[in-house]
Amino acid sequence: MMKRGRPNVRETIQSNLMSVLTGSQTPMTTSTLTRVISKEVNKQVSWNTVQKYLNELIQTEKIQAIELPHSKIEDRTGLTVYVLKK
Repeated sequence: MMKRGRPNVRETIQSNLMSVLTGSQTPMTTSTLTRVISKEVNKQVSWNTVQKYLNELIQTEKIQAIELPHSKIEDRTGLTVYVLKK
């Protein structure tokens, strides 16, 4: 039996995050992922929404967050980038 109604936002965005990260050779920031996914679903997706689903994927150990060192201030973290968990 086919499901009716619109697709679940969580499933849609999480599957898009996984496919974008699978196809990417480089780690990506939340902002980059937000831009790519908004383009894919033809709808503006909030940075906070993408961040929330990234955190859920990290908790289920499907992806990994890498904190990069700050470019100007020593001993501070800068950007956080995301990659598939190996």
